[in-house]
Amino acid sequence: MLSGQPIIILKENVERNYGKEAQRSNIAAAKAIAGAVRSTLGPRGMDKMLVSGSGDIVITNDGATILSEIAVQHPGAKMVIEVARTQDDEVGDGTTTAVILVGALMEQAEAMLEQGIHPTVIAQGYRMGMEKALDIVNGLSLKVDPTDRKTLLKIADTAITGKSIEQVKGKLDGILVDAVMTVAEKVNGKFSVDEEDVMIKKQKGASMNDAELIRGVVIDKVRAHDGMPKKITKAKVALVATPLEITKTQVKAKIKISSAEQITAFSEQEREALKNLADAIIDSGANVLLCQKGISDAAQFYLAKSGILAIEDVPEKDMKYAGRALHATIVNKPESLTAKDLGVAELVEEDDEGKVTRISGCKNPKTTTILLRGTSDYLLDELERAVVDGTRVVMDAMEDGTYVVGGGAVETELLMKIRDYAQTVGGRVQIALEAYATAFESIPRTLAENSGFNPIDKLVELKNVHSKGKKNAGLNVYEGKVVDMLSEGVIEPLRSKRQSIQSASETAIMLIRVDDMMVTQQGGKSAGMPGM
Repeated sequence: MLSGQPIIILKENVERNYGKEAQRSNIAAAKAIAGAVRSTLGPRGMDKMLVSGSGDIVITNDGATILSEIAVQHPGAKMVIEVARTQDDEVGDGTTTAVILVGALMEQAEAMLEQGIHPTVIAQGYRMGMEKALDIVNGLSLKVDPTDRKTLLKIADTAITGKSIEQVKGKLDGILVDAVMTVAEKVNGKFSVDEEDVMIKKQKGASMNDAELIRGVVIDKVRAHDGMPKKITKAKVALVATPLEITKTQVKAKIKISSAEQITAFSEQEREALKNLADAIIDSGANVLLCQKGISDAAQFYLAKSGILAIEDVPEKDMKYAGRALHATIVNKPESLTAKDLGVAELVEEDDEGKVTRISGCKNPKTTTILLRGTSDYLLDELERAVVDGTRVVMDAMEDGTYVVGGGAVETELLMKIRDYAQTVGGRVQIALEAYATAFESIPRTLAENSGFNPIDKLVELKNVHSKGKKNAGLNVYEGKVVDMLSEGVIEPLRSKRQSIQSASETAIMLIRVDDMMVTQQGGKSAGMPGM
């Protein structure tokens, strides 16, 4: 106020929340987002049905998918969703765990703020707790040989357990691990895997049990001409990027034809040009052709006559993928095609339903394809999400060579060790550290709740067992018993656990320190700034 007149500093459409109101707003948002995915955690978690404005339906228990589908407006909620997105991008699994941790940390912060503890003190305690937690997790990690298929199968199994496709996980585990191991490359003594090298293709109509690993590529196209063979063994595959047809000239031109002989000569010349294109393919020794553009009817006829299986309009992505799988070179002109440019595969075959063509039996392929089958699009989509999670965690374990046990064992150990560490700190930071430790209760507690067991009883039992030095003890969600998770084969990559702790902690620290929110609305009341 100045001489009784209010001074408007902010625009009319800016809404301002500050002090405790801003803190409460962010805490409520984080708790709401965590609450939205809490029931999906663990092997016995529930699914969510999400319906978009256009009526599209998604049924899933994948945390990242759920949060990407829901529309949120609150900036604090958007930051929590970013945690899930980062977790999914960096690791591929553990998104629900990360979001639940953020919610738990904000809930603990709420109680401390009501006690009068300053946000800076809370943030300091949380940061110290995060650093300690990461040290503890590193100490709990176990080494895995990147070629240890048995352990990698357990890691894949843990990632896809609890999905809607659990009845076929035994078969999928082997497919996922073999797919990743096939494309893994050893560089300077370490394995590296490019997630783009494992392609996932979906085909509706058959049972989930019919999923298969193809050491090559699957193309969503079939032969261009019915006269071409449906199956080629010991295939020599040519990859051509340009069309096998007469293309229009770059400049405008008119051709005047004044007699029937000129028409005949013109068509014969065109047919001869197309025959030359087809002959270039035939002369190279190829018996399979993948063309990125169209193939004219005449060229199709000549290719079919020579027993070549040709596919036209192959997407550029599939062309590049086929090139890596077949060790073939994509050429721009058929005339420049040589035997050295051809790729080799044991079998090229159009499937019985005439929907896709499979190129399999490639020697040392740099890419592999997982072909998924299912009776509905909803099932196939969830199957794909499970396979993506499974392949990503196997890649993480192979690249890092480390893993930790699951079932809430790591969180229980963190809870107890960080509390012991807090006793050595003292002051108000100790309260923040103890609260940080308590937040880890949320994971085993939620696992127990989602499995139908009393969370308090199971938490007490877990703490009791861990106090006796059994650091791998976790909750068996099927029997309700506290057992050794390592012997049960419930394991996950260390990277997943580290990322969830780090991203959840850092996001909570950022939100706690916010004491002023100025949100620009599409339209709204004027917002003055008192005292300015």
